[in-house]
Amino acid sequence: MATAAQLSGHFNRPIITAVRTDHRLHVTTTHYLPLPRRQRSLTSRLRHCMSLQVGNETPPTSTVDMEQLVGFLYKDLPHLFDDQGIDPKAYDERVKFRDPITKHDTISGYLFNISLLKNLFTPDFRLHWAKQTGPYEITTRWTMVMKFSLLPWKPELVFTGLSIMAVNPETKKFCSHLDLWDSIKNNDYFSFEGLVDVFKQLRVYKTPDLETPKYQILKRTANYEVRKYEPFIVVETNGDKLSGSSGFNNVAGYIFGKNATMEKIPMTTPVFTQATDPELSSVSVQIVIPSGKDLSSLPMPNEEKINLKKLEGGFAAAVKFSGKPTEDVVREKENELRKSLSKDGLEAKTGCMLARYNDPGRTWSFIMRNEVIIWLEEFSLD
Repeated sequence: MATAAQLSGHFNRPIITAVRTDHRLHVTTTHYLPLPRRQRSLTSRLRHCMSLQVGNETPPTSTVDMEQLVGFLYKDLPHLFDDQGIDPKAYDERVKFRDPITKHDTISGYLFNISLLKNLFTPDFRLHWAKQTGPYEITTRWTMVMKFSLLPWKPELVFTGLSIMAVNPETKKFCSHLDLWDSIKNNDYFSFEGLVDVFKQLRVYKTPDLETPKYQILKRTANYEVRKYEPFIVVETNGDKLSGSSGFNNVAGYIFGKNATMEKIPMTTPVFTQATDPELSSVSVQIVIPSGKDLSSLPMPNEEKINLKKLEGGFAAAVKFSGKPTEDVVREKENELRKSLSKDGLEAKTGCMLARYNDPGRTWSFIMRNEVIIWLEEFSLD
């Protein structure tokens, strides 16, 4: 599992206490935490937040209840984009907010940014965890998915990362908020890499308005995203190759009424072809059954070569691409994804899945949505 220290190059940075004597800053090392190289030091983030005592060689005392503030964030941040909103009284008026492409130096500016995102997009914010990472520092991990409804194809933008929040020990309020995105290396404002990352996600993918297997995006890197899938049921039969269509008519026939009770089942997306061996030669073709169904209530297939199966879900890495998913393209994407996972220390399972979301006869190839998906042995956001 990739930790915060694996976001890109890292080092062990001391958590420090700053005191001032004769207008000189002294740093006392207390202990070490692994943190991203691009993260600013705690001293630089706190310097504007507090009045450092002069002539005192001991750390300034404070009665800040950091555990209480962590609990507050668990309750408050889920309201970031709903009608209730976050509690502005928890922030200093001169709070410094920075992400790779946005900066504000007041709480009113920060709230304006939230309102702008809420009006232009349809944001879905998920807080994964919050924990104290320094004397006056709390780190959160989150996922934010935003649908840009102003564009006809309604692209979905995904950002995951860390927020490093500094606490003013004098006011006991948040005085600094620094966002780090998992998908880029340069998180300093203004990051051209961050702007490019935004525009790349605006490209056209045609995703049919059909039910898909439910999953939550946990992490998005420059090369792939990690998802946690809920269990889902598929109807499947043998296929010939990952990019092939052999067997599709059989499983499609089942949901269109060629089953024991002639029940017609709503179509879903994507169509999966799954290989379970290292050579990617043992292939099955699968169509997902709508989530309201269970195995006991589904009609039996008319053909022996068709099976109903419940997949238990779990963690998976996915890479999205457009164009015609030929066998060479799919195998190249699988190889690149597997190399990226290995580089990031993630253990991939054998085989892979190709997810095809579109009818190839009715969709231009350059707007097709295809995905290569590899199941992971385990994953943790700690």
